[in-house]
Amino acid sequence: MFTKKLQYFSLVLCTLSLSLFASEKNNVLFIIVDDLRPELGCYGNKQVLSPNIDRLASEGTLFSKAYCNVPVCGASRASVMTGLRPTKDRFISYNAKAYKESGGVLDLAGIFQKNGYTTISIGKVYHERNDYRSSWDFKDSPLITSPSMRDYHLPENQAGRGKYSFEALGTACEAADEPDEKYFTYQLADAAIDYIDKTEKKNKPWFLAVGFTKPHLPFVAPKKYWDLYKRSDFKLASNPNMPKNAPTQASHQWHELRKMYNDIPQTGPVPDDKALELKHGYYACVSFTDAMIGRILDYLDTNNLRKNTTVILWGDHGWQLGEHGLWCKHANFETSLNTPLIVSAAGQNAQGPSKALVEFVDIYPSLCDLAGFTKPPHLQGKSFAPLLKKPNTKWKSAVFSRYHAGDSIHTNRFLYTEWRNKSNGNITARMLYDHQRDPDENFNIAANPEYAELVKKLSKRLQAHIDSWNK
Repeated sequence: MFTKKLQYFSLVLCTLSLSLFASEKNNVLFIIVDDLRPELGCYGNKQVLSPNIDRLASEGTLFSKAYCNVPVCGASRASVMTGLRPTKDRFISYNAKAYKESGGVLDLAGIFQKNGYTTISIGKVYHERNDYRSSWDFKDSPLITSPSMRDYHLPENQAGRGKYSFEALGTACEAADEPDEKYFTYQLADAAIDYIDKTEKKNKPWFLAVGFTKPHLPFVAPKKYWDLYKRSDFKLASNPNMPKNAPTQASHQWHELRKMYNDIPQTGPVPDDKALELKHGYYACVSFTDAMIGRILDYLDTNNLRKNTTVILWGDHGWQLGEHGLWCKHANFETSLNTPLIVSAAGQNAQGPSKALVEFVDIYPSLCDLAGFTKPPHLQGKSFAPLLKKPNTKWKSAVFSRYHAGDSIHTNRFLYTEWRNKSNGNITARMLYDHQRDPDENFNIAANPEYAELVKKLSKRLQAHIDSWNK
């Protein structure tokens, strides 16, 4: 009799414990890093010094085949935050207006707010400063066009400042011997820590989005981060030319670099010495941002908050560093589309990296599953939450991206892109790359008879998906 009562009592305790665990609301730290390539220590590039992001990867799941759905800042963020794919009519450019173009669907911050979370936006989260303003309880976002976003410290660069950042034509790189505290990137981390501290005192769960603006141009970081690297150790891109047989639609003039800085030629390629300086500056900015991410993670650890905080880090798209003669993003190549994505879920032990194909439209439903929310019906992605426990699970066979009139389908082996005439829908150009034989995408094989059936199959599949999203 006593044994039965003990067993019953144990069962009740277990049930209560599970109930309490299920009702606990874990915090979410949502880190966005502008223009971040998947070239970090944890992604296999040991030249890049990123110890804090590497630490996060060791505590969670690193996705090596994560792809943005559109390789431009504003549109990519709008897609992630609304859970909707880009189409020919929405999320097209850097100044995409998420609320207007989505029809005002419940966004990611909004669903956390609806479920009792304090929602906080710091830095560059949406590209448009006041997008989905009501979804945030606290919003500390700078005007993206403010000169302060460039963070110049040398007098010769500050001298050109106008009212807006695009009027401030300084150099593309700067290595001022100034303390971290003087930089906007440091101040973002400070603000994040301050908001965590204030919100924790209210004893409410929080959803904190922190948008770091570096390594976005200009490549401005304190000199000590430049000193982490030797310029002589950097190499120029091994494939500085457009792929053989690539259509003209695949290229662009990288105006974001060429037209915005006074030390970049207005025509022709970037000189080799300048290209190496740009690469040096890019990774100095990566290391600077990594250090600031480390400050936030350290605060969570020190205050015993890490165990009940899910941390997700993603770059809004890739970035060219001279590959195919291109700079910036704005392309349908792997270098623009492949992006870092790392998720460390509260209460889950790290199970190692995942090679599963995932795309950024999957982030919203995944966070819903991790938080125990009912997913809104408008979401167009698939939750990758199961991969956090079993990273080698068989998953998607393809993911999709688009930039302007070019739509892409990415399988485990191939990247296929087609451009269509906006007026009549006819295909005007194609690209196909075999990543098994040509990982750097140097040979467009779309017109190769050997791949004719594959092109037909991928085109049909791509168009079927596009049609379903436009319904």
